[in-house]
Amino acid sequence: MNQALEWQPRVCEASWWQTRQSRESLVERLLGMFTAPAASLTRDKTRRRGLGKLLDWLEGQPGETWQDRWMASGADDAGFDWTDLPLQGRGTPKSHWRDELATGLVLLVAGQAIRPSYPWLLRQRVTVMLTETRAASDPDAFHRLEQLAQHATATARSDALNKLTWIVIRKGGLVSDITVGDCIELTAALEEHHFRGSAGRPLFYALLKETGVLPASAPLRLRALRIEGRRSVEQIVDAYGIECQAVRDLLVEYFTERSPELDHVSLRSIARNLCRLFWRDLEIHHPGIDSLRLEPEVAQAWKDRLAYIRDAQGHPVRPRVNFRSELVFVRAFYQDIARWAADDPARWAPWVAPCPIKANECATKKSRSGVKSRMDQRTRTQLPLLPALLRAVDQQRKDAEARITAARATPAGGRFLVAGEEFERCGSGQARRVYVTEVADGRRRNLTHEEEAAFWSWATVEVLRHTGIRIEEMLELTHHSFIAYALPTTGEVVPMLQVAPSKTDAERLLLVSPELAEVLTAVIFRVRSGNAALPLVSAYDVFEQTWSPPMPFLFQRRYGTEDRPLTRSYIRECLVATSQSAQITAAGDPLEWRPHDFRRIFVTDAIRSGLPPHIAAKICGHAALDTTMGYAAIYPEDVISHHRAFIARRRTERPSEEYRELTVTEWDEFLAHFELRKVALGTCGRDYATPCQHENACVRCPLLLVDPAQMPRLQEIHANLIDRLQEAKDQGWLGEVAAIETTMAAAAQKLEAMRERATQPSTVHLGMPDIRRDTGRSSADVERSFPPDPKLRG
Repeated sequence: MNQALEWQPRVCEASWWQTRQSRESLVERLLGMFTAPAASLTRDKTRRRGLGKLLDWLEGQPGETWQDRWMASGADDAGFDWTDLPLQGRGTPKSHWRDELATGLVLLVAGQAIRPSYPWLLRQRVTVMLTETRAASDPDAFHRLEQLAQHATATARSDALNKLTWIVIRKGGLVSDITVGDCIELTAALEEHHFRGSAGRPLFYALLKETGVLPASAPLRLRALRIEGRRSVEQIVDAYGIECQAVRDLLVEYFTERSPELDHVSLRSIARNLCRLFWRDLEIHHPGIDSLRLEPEVAQAWKDRLAYIRDAQGHPVRPRVNFRSELVFVRAFYQDIARWAADDPARWAPWVAPCPIKANECATKKSRSGVKSRMDQRTRTQLPLLPALLRAVDQQRKDAEARITAARATPAGGRFLVAGEEFERCGSGQARRVYVTEVADGRRRNLTHEEEAAFWSWATVEVLRHTGIRIEEMLELTHHSFIAYALPTTGEVVPMLQVAPSKTDAERLLLVSPELAEVLTAVIFRVRSGNAALPLVSAYDVFEQTWSPPMPFLFQRRYGTEDRPLTRSYIRECLVATSQSAQITAAGDPLEWRPHDFRRIFVTDAIRSGLPPHIAAKICGHAALDTTMGYAAIYPEDVISHHRAFIARRRTERPSEEYRELTVTEWDEFLAHFELRKVALGTCGRDYATPCQHENACVRCPLLLVDPAQMPRLQEIHANLIDRLQEAKDQGWLGEVAAIETTMAAAAQKLEAMRERATQPSTVHLGMPDIRRDTGRSSADVERSFPPDPKLRG
């Protein structure tokens, strides 16, 4: 469920004691709070005149309270131009009249006589109004918060105090009365009015959380309230506006049944397919539809619409690339219901219907083969260029560090030279970022951002190429991921890296090489930034749409006034910038590196280097060996060389006497075996060096390969067996009768085999083909058509 839905803002009061005061009491209170007793200052005189004129105008508006009159006057909706309303009908206004009205309004707002809406407040930019409100409403609390925010820049500190003041003005009360819902409401108002990116500045929320104003159950970070969280199955389905209630309930039950086996993003992706692309589309084009049993023309029309991405008017824009994949989800929907109906017919059987999608319509073998071919080619292209990328990212990191170090040592307006480039140092801003201007072209550059991007690009490339882990697994590495493992044989302590469960929900351990340990040490040193421990931050899981508990993540950076874990999008942006700066090309085209490329390169290089595939599968966390082999882009020559190496290893493991030279006796014995295989009825098919198992009873032997030319002989033997059988029966030789009957059955089978072989067509020798004059042109014809060149003779 979205966390923002759990917190509701305070309801704005319709009436409170300040707004119900009479004019005399209100004037006396406000002048006593915001003016000097003698009233000799020009500012105070202006405030007195402005307050009187403003109250004169408000008294002419309908309402029981000053708040009612303010809202009825239309001034709140007028925004920045609200002063035009009191001056209507008074001729040409003098310049100081608006200033007097504005100063009078400052007293009403700071004195809580009226509470304007957020849209009005955000349009004013009246600093004195916020300052007077803090001094009059809760000065001790605001002073304490200001002292607590001394570590932040002046801009961030002022922004936080202004936000808290806006909440106090709008909701009333003290700072200690602010709720999480009030913070969410103000952030939404800031986003709606695009207030210079202020909605993303979280210091005001952090101050409230740190001082205990917000409850312990409130999230640690404001971003946890701004980012959409998990939604229930009902909320997901209802977002698509399905009209048929029965089908809506069916889809809710279906996704509830499947939710335990899917992550939240996959669940919402399938819901988008079934609810919007499938059923909602059918409802739009076939109003009143309420059954999954679709007529053939209805199903075909839906497939035609799905095959193209369409604009708002329904016109085709371009073919849908994943058209077949979308059909798979609908086909699985029908098949799941049919399968579940066998176990729970009361629940699912009423919805069983023929699937409108055939198996061949959603076959993706060809497309998957194409993807595999493109990925293999990409890996084969990138693997030889990996050393060039490593040199590029390392050089970019060193150059960026050299530039920012030289810039920090240069005063504002001074110039410095790094790697042949001349820069001019800009003045230091309140955000403590280092800006310079290129002297050559006047381009302004943020060296702080460049240095951060260069470092994290280098760290990403090094970690991914050494481990082969996924990008989400890399971003989930923490300081606790390092494990000291003692070898059971020698007792040597080996550093290991624990990779948290990700795609396959199975954690694994990886050996930390010296090169990887150096990179991780640099990351820890940077993140710790001189502190005793790494900052604890919460990371957002984009797949499950949940927040992790505070953990010392390795991949994190300082963002404004808080520490944040790096995101997938930031890593991709860094790699894109690195790819553009490295200028590595393949076939003349610039090569762009992506995080998953290093996983494919890791698997391919490991298997090419002789690592057994099943070990590579364990290292990469693959549940099936086929997945690992799908990552490996093995060259054909690699297959040949590895096969030869395998045969060589097998030969070294076999007994050496098996590879000695044959003796004459052994060779004669080998030839004699094949000479003894010729018998009267055909050829014996027993293996070399194996004795005859049937005591030369060839008629009954299954290894006899009969010769059709010996059919008369076998027929004669079969006739003789009939006579012998009759004699044995007459003499009562029962054992002989059984033996003769077995031989006769085997002889009958071999006769049948001979007849079958005799009926098979024989091979006809066609001779060697030649060129005939009636079917082609002879050499003489060729010479007549194309006479030889005399210059070429001799």
